[in-house]
Amino acid sequence: MKARLNLTIDEGLLKRVKNYAASKKSSVSELVENYFKTFAQVSTNKSIIDIVEELPKPKMTATGDLKKKYTEDNASKYGF
Repeated sequence: MKARLNLTIDEGLLKRVKNYAASKKSSVSELVENYFKTFAQVSTNKSIIDIVEELPKPKMTATGDLKKKYTEDNASKYGF
């Protein structure tokens, strides 16, 4: 069900908005409704923990002491 909404805006702005709506084959009401929809959506914010848990798991092929493996792999590159 649609409801009416009265807005008060500058006449010059209204003229430009009407021209824009006509160029898009739309109405001012439709533009306003679509604009409101962009920020009035139901938020489905996830916590950072949920996002991290959804990430693909890394493929770990190295076994043993990972710190030692890292040091060996990067010794020549970084000179340590």
